[in-house]
Amino acid sequence: MKKSSFGTRVLFVSVFLLVILALAPFSPALMQEGAQPTNQISLGGGVAPSSADAMVAPTSSSSTTAAAEEGGGGPETVVFDGTYIWVTRQFRNSVVRLRASDGLSAGSFAVGKSPVALIVVGKSVWVASLGSNSVTKLRASDGALLGTYGVGNSPGGLASDGTNVWVANRGSNNVTKLRASDGVKLGTYAVGRRPMGVAILGGNVWVANNLDDTVIKLRASDGVNLGASAVGDGPFGLASDGTNLWVTNFFGKSLTKLRAADGVVIGTYTVGHDPAGIVFDGTSLWVANSGENTVMRVDTSGLILAKYSTGKGPFGVAFDGTYVWAANFGSDSVSTSNTVAGTAPVQ
Repeated sequence: MKKSSFGTRVLFVSVFLLVILALAPFSPALMQEGAQPTNQISLGGGVAPSSADAMVAPTSSSSTTAAAEEGGGGPETVVFDGTYIWVTRQFRNSVVRLRASDGLSAGSFAVGKSPVALIVVGKSVWVASLGSNSVTKLRASDGALLGTYGVGNSPGGLASDGTNVWVANRGSNNVTKLRASDGVKLGTYAVGRRPMGVAILGGNVWVANNLDDTVIKLRASDGVNLGASAVGDGPFGLASDGTNLWVTNFFGKSLTKLRAADGVVIGTYTVGHDPAGIVFDGTSLWVANSGENTVMRVDTSGLILAKYSTGKGPFGVAFDGTYVWAANFGSDSVSTSNTVAGTAPVQ
């Protein structure tokens, strides 16, 4: 798909999931060639969202969302808080919590409309709600609501520098800086068009601008723009390996590696179709290929080490210290390498 046609559709939808939502659901018989299987945990299903909710589905190729047709919750992002796995359910206006040890349900919590991003800061979980122009702060231990804070238009990316939370506002082309202790707004800073992923590295905030094919570097102390790096087609997710920054290029089917010191491109590496989420496990990078229902393990030289099958349309990916988890937007499920998890559906 060309970016010109996507740019038009972005007026009507907020994230994108290409034709992958029309693909067959996960089955060992339908795995990508050479892909190893993972366990899959159902998140429930239920009544399909309204047409208004369906408009914020991650799709850019079809006016009808498979997740809406199937009554799915549209899980897009997943994080680990040290004990639990948290997953956004965009069409249910909620986040669910799973016990990482066995994948069993540990609660569902209401947040704003169309939650699409998560981050853990200390003992709290922050949720960006695309349709409410706000972020919600939950207590990780029990999901209690600690606060809701207004930000920019269509917030959809989160990162923390340890003291503050940075929010990428897809609809207003800026990032908001909130004090993590109380949610006070400390500043709003212009970036590129449709900022998606956010990461912190070297005292700076890095923002992937999906429609500009750039990553902007902001100084975390005051939000000053330190420059932009050209990356691949449709930058989406960001992850740091401690020295370099890695960018998933959704339309480019690739990763770009940037040197954090100066933003210079070190290399671009081919991965799967429509790479979205990315996480670093301390040794390797894990990339969710939403267009082919796989997660790939990639070393820091860009070499693909392994490939694993998932449910439909994996977007977010997380590492819990032992296992990898992927949020499958198209099948309302979570895939995991935890062999104990996934033995019973989560209601």
